[in-house]
Amino acid sequence: MATTYSVELPRTLDAPGEARDAITQLEPSLPEHVVGDMTLLVSELVTNSVKYGGEGPVRLEITHTDDRIRTEIVDQGVGFTPVERDGDLSREGGWGLHLVEELTDRWGTYEGSTHVWFEIDPSRSRPHQQDLAA
Repeated sequence: MATTYSVELPRTLDAPGEARDAITQLEPSLPEHVVGDMTLLVSELVTNSVKYGGEGPVRLEITHTDDRIRTEIVDQGVGFTPVERDGDLSREGGWGLHLVEELTDRWGTYEGSTHVWFEIDPSRSRPHQQDLAA
């Protein structure tokens, strides 16, 4: 059975906080070990939408099934091509998609849009959690 949650956020500086609040509202139905990652990723991607997206709201959609949690962030931007972050750790910014790459099982964009999606398998322990346990 799938549970879907969808909310439109205004393109304001409050949008990332409202997205984090949405995750908090969903928290009882989400596995505890993915809530922190999802909160971080949604906050990062919604922030990017506010900064770089086009006019209109930012849509956050989350679909939770037994074997995956799919999250999508959609805005009216003109699109972008993801680029790999360079090795300069002192440079501010540019961490959003790097974090998505590191913390999810799959992710992508729809060409010609600023529609970013990611999936997390809730049955898997997260790699960084294993590192912390060691």
